[in-house]
Amino acid sequence: RAYTQKHRENVLRTRTQDLRQARNLRAAATMALLGVIVLGGVLLLVLVRSILDPVRELAKETEGTQDSPKGKNEVKALSMSVKRLMEDMGRTQTELDKSRETLFQSEKLALVGKLAAGMAHSIRNPLTSVKMRLFSLERSLVLSPSQQDDFTVISDEIRHIDIFLQNFLEFSRPPKLKMKPINPSEVVDTTLTLLRHRLRSYGVRVTVQRKSPLPVIQADPEQLKEALANIMINACEAMEGGGDITVTEDSVFSKTLGPVVRIRIQDTGPGIPISVQDKILEPFFTTKEEGTGLGLSIVARIVEEHGGRLELESREGEGSVFAIILPAKQRGQDLGTH
Repeated sequence: RAYTQKHRENVLRTRTQDLRQARNLRAAATMALLGVIVLGGVLLLVLVRSILDPVRELAKETEGTQDSPKGKNEVKALSMSVKRLMEDMGRTQTELDKSRETLFQSEKLALVGKLAAGMAHSIRNPLTSVKMRLFSLERSLVLSPSQQDDFTVISDEIRHIDIFLQNFLEFSRPPKLKMKPINPSEVVDTTLTLLRHRLRSYGVRVTVQRKSPLPVIQADPEQLKEALANIMINACEAMEGGGDITVTEDSVFSKTLGPVVRIRIQDTGPGIPISVQDKILEPFFTTKEEGTGLGLSIVARIVEEHGGRLELESREGEGSVFAIILPAKQRGQDLGTH
């Protein structure tokens, strides 16, 4: 019996010790868990301050000086801001390329000025002498109608050469426009009269589609005549073996220019490849072996100086259409929409 009592006391003592150790372990585990939680909070705070705060500040800087709304996803905001920065960089690069191209064109124009100055003295002086002698012969000789017609053609061609040289000379120094009220339809007719022999020599037929004369506008008739002649001659040279040119006149309404007059010159040539249409109006760009590359660029310059625009429609194998669009002087007319 004494042994049994002692054994029970030992078992009770052992159980008490085990329970105490278990309580100690639970307390230690609880303390460890609390420590982990506290440490996690500290790490989270460090993460916010060292990573998310800089991200938030970067997003604010990219968006501007205004603070971002609270609760906004900073990473998403930063992503959107970076995307906008990339777009801005793309636009800046495009503008830089345009500026570089403009500088390149300016250098070429400076070269043209030097070349043109030499040409003026080398060509225009003897050309003036030829014109004076031709005028003297015309007054002193009795000419038949056919001879008189030949003299007229020669005079017109010499005048055209003189105008071309003048444009080439002043290309880098655009001449001041001599604006006055004109009827564009009359300028078209005058140009066709001037070019009738040349058009015939190319085997080109011209048709004018005109419901009524165009309204009076403010323009330089000589410059407008030169623009029309350049387009038509360019079309003739493109139509090897002859073809047709259709001149269409109308008054329309432009969303950007308001009431305008439009002169469309359509040919039946081979058309202009899409790959060069963006360059066709650049100075010195030409697809001809003997071309100067100045004809269409002069046209574009003349039209732009009149406050208008030059439009091109062309498909390879289907001909080309150049449209000269100029602001109309008179308003309140019944115009279409363009």
